[in-house]
Parts: sequence; C-alpha cells; structure tokens
Amino acid sequence: MKVTDMTFKEGQEFKIRIKPKDDCSSFAINIGHDSDNIALHINPRFDDSNVIVFNCLSGGSWGNEQREGNFPFLRGEECKFHINFNNEQFYIKLPDGSMLNFPNRLGDVKYKYFNVSGDARIIGIKIK
Repeated sequence: MKVTDMTFKEGQEFKIRIKPKDDCSSFAINIGHDSDNIALHINPRFDDSNVIVFNCLSGGSWGNEQREGNFPFLRGEECKFHINFNNEQFYIKLPDGSMLNFPNRLGDVKYKYFNVSGDARIIGIKIK
C-alpha cells in the first residue's frame, strides 16, 4: 500500500497496525516525501536473524543502517507501531512497548508519503 498525499507533522502521532503473513520473511514501513526520499525506513526481517533494520533514503541513496536486536514480532500475529518525530529524531514505540530513536536525517517537520511493502498487510492507520 502506498499513500502519497497524507499529512504527518511534527507533534502528531502515527499509529499503524500490521499483520505479518504466516510465512513472512520481511516487511517495511516507509515515511517520507516520496519513494526516493524516505526519512524513516523500518524493516523487520524474520529471515535475517530476527533483526529490525532502520535507515533513510535521500535522493535515491541509502544511508548507514541502524540495526536493533530486540524483535517483538511473530509471523501471523498483529503488531502495533506508534511513531512521533521532530526535526532531529523519530521516536518509535515497538509492539512490546519498548522505545527506539532514529535520527531524522532529512530534518523536515512534515512528511506526506507512506508505504508498507513486503509480506504483511495493514490492519489500521491513524494520525492524530
């Protein structure tokens, strides 16, 4: 699923519920300006030692990956993310309640592009 005209601004909370498929190898959540400028890429990988990869895509070029070993996901079970941000950081609450930060490398305070790809489906989205 891809959304190209949403408004997600500094100070708002983005909530997303996703259900990985029973045979999920990975899925990704992307938030940014467009498919070549992604401020936040969250990529849980089941087939890569159960790791979450965070990154940023600027002008079509990926930055340095940040990897997280805490992996609160199960194939076939719904999971929730809560995301907030400012011009310096993204604040991500994982399904187990743990919090992670990722730098807002693009440094903007408003994003309009959202995409979920891979072996999962969206159950619900809310921005408030």
